[in-house]
Amino acid sequence: MVGDRIRQARIASAMTQDDVVDSLAARKVRLTKGGLSKYERGGSVPKPTILRALAEVLGVETSYFLDEPSVDVQWLAFRKASGFGAKRQERVKTLAEGQIEVILSLRFALEPTGMRQVLPPRRNVGELQDAEEAANSLRKHWHLGDQPIESVTTAIEDSGGIVVESGSDEDAFDGLSGWVNEKVPVVVVSGAVSDDRRRFSLAHELGHLCMDVYDAHARAEEKLAHRFAAAFLVTASTARRELGERRRHVDLRELAMLKQKHGLSMQAWILRAADLSIIDESHARTLFTEMSSRGWRRVEPVEYEGQERPQKLRQLTVRALAEGLVTRKQAERIIPGITRDLTEDEPAGALDPRSLVRMPRAERDRLMEEAARVAAGEYEDGGGLSGFESLDEEDHFDKSVEG
Repeated sequence: MVGDRIRQARIASAMTQDDVVDSLAARKVRLTKGGLSKYERGGSVPKPTILRALAEVLGVETSYFLDEPSVDVQWLAFRKASGFGAKRQERVKTLAEGQIEVILSLRFALEPTGMRQVLPPRRNVGELQDAEEAANSLRKHWHLGDQPIESVTTAIEDSGGIVVESGSDEDAFDGLSGWVNEKVPVVVVSGAVSDDRRRFSLAHELGHLCMDVYDAHARAEEKLAHRFAAAFLVTASTARRELGERRRHVDLRELAMLKQKHGLSMQAWILRAADLSIIDESHARTLFTEMSSRGWRRVEPVEYEGQERPQKLRQLTVRALAEGLVTRKQAERIIPGITRDLTEDEPAGALDPRSLVRMPRAERDRLMEEAARVAAGEYEDGGGLSGFESLDEEDHFDKSVEG
């Protein structure tokens, strides 16, 4: 376990084994690359002095190496370009797992009401129409109706799922999804792509999580997930309402306006219209040819400005800071810059969420249960929130605006 945690911390820090050895040497700690490799493989256990030095170099607490990870992530297939190698994939997963640990720890302390079913039961899918129905089922489960979805990220986070954004501009991959502790869905998206592409990737990964594809090879499964994504972002009824039941010609300017309204790219709108037989295949090819001639296949003429940045970790961190579960320094470690505009004194006795997940399990459970009892008392039936106890009737009126 110690070796696995050393390796995870190194990967999350984007350091090679040579980098670690050099950083240790700068601190006058001697360790060879072979010795570090042996530690990571579990061939031997480092002495406490070495562990402390490794913790300093890798930016973690020493206890991180000794505690059993509190999350188990079962990743599905990584969708990426051929040049996105195994090391970069592993780093994205490791960074995501670190964020997931913190999110779940804070959620457990601050939201003690328990987990609800995030996604509807998985559907058996073998045909394109099955994918349409699976997408409609998710919209119904989340009470989204058939209107444009303002933020797919928010829809996932509000339902209890987790969205992690890769912070590196070099991490331009298509998508990654999986299950945390077998029940919480997680989707990882690239921060280096446009908002409309990010929305489609999120919806595509939801398709993998919601559909049980049988008797299909990888390419067929991807096609079904693409159909799910398009149907989730723009339902069949919405597409027909926007374009009509049957069209002989569609203007590209019309598709540009629809992109900005629904967050679905112009090219995806062409495919959506053809899939639903609103336009025929020959007209779809004509539209794609026209877009190519104008250089719009790579960069479309209009951009969609959405709200697809994950906010749950930031929200939980700010709330934990306000309720005294973390200090400013610890909040900064989770999200750099988050306390920049704060001026009040930090709460006393706050706990680092990373420390929570790394302390002995019995102690962590005791602290989490205590936090849950405090939070539950604030919201119990018939009880008032202590934060409002100082307000009286006069505080609800602004005398300066009375006539």
